[in-house]
Amino acid sequence: MKKSKFSFRVPSYVRWIGWVLLVQFVLINISAALYAHKFTHVINDPSIRTAASSKNIFAKTWRLFTGPRQVRVPITEFPTFQYDTVTLKTAKGISIDTWYARTDSIAKGTVILFHGIISNKGMLLNEAYEFRYLGYNVMLVDFRAYGNSGGQTTTIGVRETEEVKLAYDFVSSKGEKNIFLWGISMGAVVVTKAIADYNLQPSGAIIEMPFASLQSHLQARARAEGFQGLPEKPFGFFVTLWIGMERGFNGFKQKTTLFAAKVNCPVLMQWGALDNYVHRNEIDKVYNAIASSNKKLVIYDRAGHESLSQKDPAKWRIETGRFLMANNR
Repeated sequence: MKKSKFSFRVPSYVRWIGWVLLVQFVLINISAALYAHKFTHVINDPSIRTAASSKNIFAKTWRLFTGPRQVRVPITEFPTFQYDTVTLKTAKGISIDTWYARTDSIAKGTVILFHGIISNKGMLLNEAYEFRYLGYNVMLVDFRAYGNSGGQTTTIGVRETEEVKLAYDFVSSKGEKNIFLWGISMGAVVVTKAIADYNLQPSGAIIEMPFASLQSHLQARARAEGFQGLPEKPFGFFVTLWIGMERGFNGFKQKTTLFAAKVNCPVLMQWGALDNYVHRNEIDKVYNAIASSNKKLVIYDRAGHESLSQKDPAKWRIETGRFLMANNR
């Protein structure tokens, strides 16, 4: 008597479900890869920003699938005070455009300012005026691919630390001993990472609304702006993965908490309670990770992810002025 061979047949509906899940997985990765490329590739065409949106359903679907284009924002505001344009060079020859200005009287030190994503140094003039009012020289820096600097790709704070080191070395070469670093959003992350990567020893660092990690920032963008209905966590994971693969680094290791653990200089950390991009739990994680015992967290109850010096100028001037005075060398 022959033994019958056991055979298991997968139900057709299970196979269909498997194929659907596989196709979705592939499409999500293709979409994330395209989004990662667009998000880190800056286009020098301001007309794109003001171009009328197409009524073509296919064009709209394609934009939704591939993500928004990152457009270089032109500088439209310039200092009313005298300044020198200083061009720095990265190791790969990228030109970094900066403004360097001395105060009209004897300076107490120098503050170097760094902007956030989709921004430029012209958007930091309000803070620059305040620092000058407090008696400090200022240096405003355009990160690579932003403002008047060269390059077309941004790494969302990973390799931009070189700009911090270049500016820091330039100011040091002028004989300045009292250097403060100030950064907002991505600029705050870059300042923190640069201090850790290059073992910089500034008199102090003022970091405003730094995101906790590259992945958390991407999740915040999905949360605030929406991304084809994909929940923020899968979006953040896949785009972080593809940004790292496309730009040559591990995106999941880009955590501000890891950098903060190596920061031993005095730190003033500031954040707006209405911030939709950086939540309180992220701020607490970064603040608690800062190695320095000389640190302070200041919260602005009516501010969001915006210039705190413009939202609450009196409070910002008091807190920042106290910090600078307490840590002057």
